[in-house]
Amino acid sequence: MSTVKLYGRALLTSSLCNRGVAFTHEERERFGLVGKLPPGVLTLEQQAERAYAQLQRHPTDLAKNVDLEQLHDRNEILYYRVLTNHLTELLPIIYAPTVGEVIKAYSHEYRRPRGIYLSIDRPQDIRPAFESWDNDNGHVDIVVATDAEALLGIGDWGVGGMAISCAKLSVYTAAGGIHPGRVIPVMIDVGTDNETLIEDPWYVGNRHPRIRGEAYDAFIDEYVHTVTELFPHALLHWEDFGPGNARAIIERYGDRICTFNDDMQGTGAVALAALMNALAVTGKRLQDQRIVIYGAGTAGIGIADQLRDAMVHAGATPEDASRAFWCIDRDGLLLDTMENLRSFQKGYARSASDTAGWDASPHGLAEVIRRVHPTVLIGTSTHAGAFTEEVVREMASHVERPIIFPMSNPTEKLEARPEDLLAWSDGRALIATGLPFAPIEWNGISYAIAQANNALLFPGLGLGVSVVQARLITDGMFSAAAYAIATQVDMSKPGASLLPAVANLRHTSEDVGIAVAEQAVRDGVATREVADIPAAVHGAMWEPKYPDLS
Repeated sequence: MSTVKLYGRALLTSSLCNRGVAFTHEERERFGLVGKLPPGVLTLEQQAERAYAQLQRHPTDLAKNVDLEQLHDRNEILYYRVLTNHLTELLPIIYAPTVGEVIKAYSHEYRRPRGIYLSIDRPQDIRPAFESWDNDNGHVDIVVATDAEALLGIGDWGVGGMAISCAKLSVYTAAGGIHPGRVIPVMIDVGTDNETLIEDPWYVGNRHPRIRGEAYDAFIDEYVHTVTELFPHALLHWEDFGPGNARAIIERYGDRICTFNDDMQGTGAVALAALMNALAVTGKRLQDQRIVIYGAGTAGIGIADQLRDAMVHAGATPEDASRAFWCIDRDGLLLDTMENLRSFQKGYARSASDTAGWDASPHGLAEVIRRVHPTVLIGTSTHAGAFTEEVVREMASHVERPIIFPMSNPTEKLEARPEDLLAWSDGRALIATGLPFAPIEWNGISYAIAQANNALLFPGLGLGVSVVQARLITDGMFSAAAYAIATQVDMSKPGASLLPAVANLRHTSEDVGIAVAEQAVRDGVATREVADIPAAVHGAMWEPKYPDLS
């Protein structure tokens, strides 16, 4: 039974309470809606069928996204019913890759604000902005924030970054069952270095270069202090921050509050899950792999960190685990003689002795492949077509089952297409990509292409954290999540995907939530005692259904 305090037109303008023509005639009389709706009454499923049919008439993915967001503004329960009914099809519309177009068009397609906008020019607004937030009796489970410096593979798009915070939370709800009234999307607007935006007369964000240094750090600190004080059980999710700030924020707060960076830790855990299943096919040990990571930024080094930690857990020394990686950035292979290395890259930089006899630096991808003979190649570079036929054939000439993960997105930034990887490796490559692809037929076998989508991880992570009210997120919780994802797939079938299908995302999220909650208890960071964790996780998953009204 749900208690409704709104009446008349105010009820129709509340997205969480409005149900449009699904209000019965008795409810219309009780809540002052007589004459304010057409006389027909439809069920939620009938409304969802109609909304989906309307959606199909739009010619582009961007237009479909706009239509869905307008539905989101009118009727959240109907919005989430449409999403859950068609999650495989609509996830790329509300999330990557279409959200990249939404971000670019944000100011030009602007219709209605959603979430909290924080301006570095007005730090005094942080507390009142959150104090006035209308939420579920003061309970907040997830807060997703971005400063939009490194959005997807498209870079700095200023205030348009709010679209990624909103998209992430839609996935938390649709896939993980997080109640939509207990989440907050946040845009931390510290300016933009995108001159196109600053000169755009319709741009709705701060029109000055990005503020950095002490002022930036103080603003983030005030944000963290305010949110954790007002919502002590909320998970703080950081999204698409620049490499330096992303790493610094997690190092500053990771052992103090319940927080994580999806680009670093989420991407790393999903890559680990895919690699676990690839190694189940090859029969090799994780700690024996030679791994080349092409794109040594936030995501690339985040993946390296997760894989290195898993190697150490499997018995390798930290030193040996770090030496399993060959990381390449825009200036070539990371070397300890480079002056511009970021702090988080230094642990993976190779010494001069490692490259003795090589061609003069910088050492590019082709040379590293030829010299190292890697077993695993991971792309997070946004360098389209970087995994060329020459590179793939060279790798495949030294490895029976080359493991290749081109994980960049959007589509135009992908390092290689899966059909090419199969062709160039004579069908031997084990593949996961950052984007959805249809199955590929090769020599009579249908190869399901794994999508290394962070949506496999973060909804379940948030679900598990909220159920036991974890005070921190530990390395063990990420490992448990990766294992829960990996075990969803039967790798005995030829051509099997290395990761579970998006179609089963709610089931995957539930399993991840259980694994994360149980690990939180083992790691001593759970603050709520739960007698039956699987039952509690299942029961916590919100369903998009119209409740009985009182």
